[in-house]
Amino acid sequence: MRFLIADSEDAGARDKRRASVGQSAGESLVTFLRDLEPAAEALLTTSADADTPPWSAEPLAAFDAVFLSGSPLHVYEESAEAKRQIAFMRAVFASGTPSFGSCAGLQVAVAAAGGAVRPMEKRREAGFARRIVATEAGRDHPLLRGRPATWDAPTLHGDEVDRLPEGATLLATNRSATVQAAEIRHNRGVFWGVQYHPELNLIEIAAALRRDVAMLMEDGLVRSATDAGAHADLIATLGHDPTRVDLSWRLGVDEQVVDPAHRSREVRNFVDHLVRPTMATRGR
Repeated sequence: MRFLIADSEDAGARDKRRASVGQSAGESLVTFLRDLEPAAEALLTTSADADTPPWSAEPLAAFDAVFLSGSPLHVYEESAEAKRQIAFMRAVFASGTPSFGSCAGLQVAVAAAGGAVRPMEKRREAGFARRIVATEAGRDHPLLRGRPATWDAPTLHGDEVDRLPEGATLLATNRSATVQAAEIRHNRGVFWGVQYHPELNLIEIAAALRRDVAMLMEDGLVRSATDAGAHADLIATLGHDPTRVDLSWRLGVDEQVVDPAHRSREVRNFVDHLVRPTMATRGR
């Protein structure tokens, strides 16, 4: 398999993330995918950067899957970085190569296909998205195969999908964000995406909370930096030792969050149920 990973972060965001967890979002996604599919070739591109040559459909068609990372990118601000990332995603759709994105990756795909994204204001999800449920269409969709009737997932986002584009199917939702999972069919491509982060481990989620303390306090999710740090410490400790049932209980999470195989189910399903069949169709 040949995977292309598009880092949605700009240079500043990459440096900030490396300072806290040692890798940018794209680099972390490469590591995750190499663990998931050790035999796969994984190439990283900084597609939001001005000095990265624009991608076109033809070279993208040579890959078996394209993955878009999460990032602090706000696609509705129409920044140069957002425009470049949206243009990249439109080329992915034109290539016919299956694609997957989480968080901002989902939002980029929505915007590229003609949908809309908006800020969540005071409804930020931070740490874990709670009580996600599949829609009627999602219950039988292979992206969510193996998920229970309701589940929690690691997350951190302050933007959300406002309107899905034509050709999209809502697959999962919860009380905080209407679009938690979706399929988008646009041009020649098929995209599966989620608002949460099946690719991130708990140590990365804890680090993200520490990086965003000011926003957590502004939104009233924590009262102090000390409170935020203590909560992040619980999550990180559970990440280091998933056998800590006491911490699972305190955080209100189960195997859908703690067990890596359950936590990353959507990415596994994407590879098995969209990438592999498309490779067969392409004669690969």
